Amino acid sequence: MKTKVFAFDVFGTVVDWRTSIAREAAPLLSGTGIDPYAFADQWRARYQPAMQACRNGSRPYTRLDVLNRETLDDLLTALGIEADEATRADLAFGWRRLDPWPDAVAGLARIRARFPIVTLSNGNIALTMAMARRAGIVWDAVLGAEATGLYKPVPGAYLGTADILGIAPDELCLVAAHHSDLAAARAAGLKTAFVARPMEYGGAAAPDAHMAQDWDWSATDIADLASQIDG
Repeated sequence: MKTKVFAFDVFGTVVDWRTSIAREAAPLLSGTGIDPYAFADQWRARYQPAMQACRNGSRPYTRLDVLNRETLDDLLTALGIEADEATRADLAFGWRRLDPWPDAVAGLARIRARFPIVTLSNGNIALTMAMARRAGIVWDAVLGAEATGLYKPVPGAYLGTADILGIAPDELCLVAAHHSDLAAARAAGLKTAFVARPMEYGGAAAPDAHMAQDWDWSATDIADLASQIDG
């Protein structure tokens, strides 16, 4: 069947979380000797384990904004960094202020001119909406974890998004920079589009690079994907 909607992973695919979080954390880390990029990497490393408790049912679905604050507090304790409540709250919301990759805004607009575009992200609605408004991104809908109550890569996160849109799974295409996300989407019956983000981890190899497949589309960035779709 023809693809009817393109759904985008956000963190790493549309926005540069690592550089953005390093920028957000830099004032707090000044004088500590801790590299802001290493701090961003350590915070991100707590991302999947925090969601896993919701995936396996040991805690109810909990918005990513809440998980980000919990993992921030854990990281600050581990590093021995003191910070008051206002500083912690503001830094936890740094995930709402992530900068888009240079090609993202224009590339998304090109795709949206032909197809609806939505998010299929683990980000909650308020977080994603704030990020989009700051970046100038226009989504047709903010979907994903909060809409389905499930965190990727649980199959229902993908299938539930297609159901909300009223389309068959193979009429929905997930666009992501992560092979693991795409593999789960393909297993659920979705179409897949890979967008390369070689600097997501500062030039280091992605942890899921070994999961690469022959995806339905493979692009160097979102602008390239838009050109392939147009073609």
